[in-house]
Amino acid sequence: MKFRPFPFPGLILAVALSSCQSIRHHTQDPHYDVVRVEKGIASWYSVRTNRGTATASGRRLRDEEATAAHKKLPFGTKVRVTNTRNGQSAIVTITDRGPFTRGRIIDVTTSVAKQIGFYSRGITPCKVEVLEPHESRWANRRPRPAERNPSGR
Repeated sequence: MKFRPFPFPGLILAVALSSCQSIRHHTQDPHYDVVRVEKGIASWYSVRTNRGTATASGRRLRDEEATAAHKKLPFGTKVRVTNTRNGQSAIVTITDRGPFTRGRIIDVTTSVAKQIGFYSRGITPCKVEVLEPHESRWANRRPRPAERNPSGR
């Protein structure tokens, strides 16, 4: 029997590359740019463990909202918290200070802990990506001299 090569080798390559591209497109959020990445341990907290609903930002703590506590990030910062054990992630808003346990980098609400799959464990290794809205990267850009005076005078 004589060996005949596949008549369309480019077809296999095109199908393989197109599937990789679609996976990459769906896993990245087009609305945000990643500014910084931190790795460490995440834990969860709730109204009960926080001893009430008061947060450092003044916003009420609600267990069902996607919020978190971080030691240094400004209030209102959006971050993507990824459970590195299973790859599940959620975008949360920083509204409080903490965690105050050594080795932990972020506390998320119980609903987020359930969403990314570590509620029953209590803690998990995680990756925290600090996000910036896609448009804001260009919002503070200084205009060029030609843009300042369009009439040319």
